[in-house]
Amino acid sequence: MSKNKEPTGNGEEEDRSVPCKQVKVDVSDSMSALNFDSPTALFESLISPIKIETFFKEFWEQKPLLIQRNDPSLATYYQSLFRLSDMNRICLQGLYCGKDVNVCRCINGKKVLNKSGKVQFLQLRKDFDQKRATIQFHQPQRFKDELWKTQEKLECYFGSLVGSNVYMTPAGSQGLPPHYDDVEVFILQLEGEKKHWHLYSPTVPLAREYSVEPKARIGTPTHDFILKPGDLLYFPRGTIHQANTPSGLAHSTHVTISTYQNNSWGDFLLDSLSRLEFDIAKEDVALRTGIPRQMVMVETPTAALRKLSDCNKDHTVITVGQDENQSDEAPQKVIYIYHSLKNLRQTHMMGKDDEAELHGLRFPLSHLDALKQIWSGSAVPVEDLKLPTDEEKRNLVLSLWTECLLHVV
Repeated sequence: MSKNKEPTGNGEEEDRSVPCKQVKVDVSDSMSALNFDSPTALFESLISPIKIETFFKEFWEQKPLLIQRNDPSLATYYQSLFRLSDMNRICLQGLYCGKDVNVCRCINGKKVLNKSGKVQFLQLRKDFDQKRATIQFHQPQRFKDELWKTQEKLECYFGSLVGSNVYMTPAGSQGLPPHYDDVEVFILQLEGEKKHWHLYSPTVPLAREYSVEPKARIGTPTHDFILKPGDLLYFPRGTIHQANTPSGLAHSTHVTISTYQNNSWGDFLLDSLSRLEFDIAKEDVALRTGIPRQMVMVETPTAALRKLSDCNKDHTVITVGQDENQSDEAPQKVIYIYHSLKNLRQTHMMGKDDEAELHGLRFPLSHLDALKQIWSGSAVPVEDLKLPTDEEKRNLVLSLWTECLLHVV
């Protein structure tokens, strides 16, 4: 584009001569369906024709990627995931404003939210048609099988939670002000004539929290483009962005798939040190000395951390940690196996639940070699498990089988 059209917040646009960098990949081959054979196959088909190696080397956590599938036959590439017409049926299942749905519109840089209460589709459609409000639907994978399958595979691929929101915006409107997120974002344009996007350089690269940015801080767009049905847009956390549906066109529907929230090295170290600092301090006297007065930090010597076991399957994590059931001063280490096989779909990514059940198993550290045998990927006779007694072997297998973590043949 030779000109940048800056959204004014009311759906109208004004011309400003600002050169904008474009990232574009044209797809000329025939439409390819999402491939659910494996987590890797799913992600590969999602970002096709970009290769996975290229994506992580050149784009992941670095810069935006725009894939424009200009072949009209690809316009329905993602439409099985969600459509505006799905809302009528889904509203009958009991949705609530704020929790499940937001109705919002960006006017002069402000986000106008809906009232509280139960969602009524007729009122929702009235706000959409007459007030030109955006419908923001939280975690639609709870109700759409194809989207649920997609996010399940992506969670296995990334090893991190994957959430989604659907945004339905009428013509001549904008739902949200310029902002950045604390997640890696994949935008899939599902339906509608087009969506006009502006991206800006991060003020906080790889941000750890969501923030609305005032117009004075965001500067000139680095990317200015139209997103059409079948297109994909990726950008790293911290990327400032805003989008509007131009006047005179059909509505726009897109789904935002997000991942890697609180999944940085810093988060990992904070979580790991809270479990391992006791063991490190036992071996390093410097870590047991008192901190200086007035909270002046001193340089501490480096300590080597050894991980006894770290085995991941698609839905399972094995880890070694302190026995949380012991109350003495020197708790013993045990093996924890956590899994997501019994997680409830209707509460997926819907916030904390104090009554949520943690699904997992706990074994003595002496079972570690036997678990490594089972997780090696090949069939293992029960009698060959590296445990001293037949009873321990049977109990281990029975516990895993009861949780649906292995097959017995």
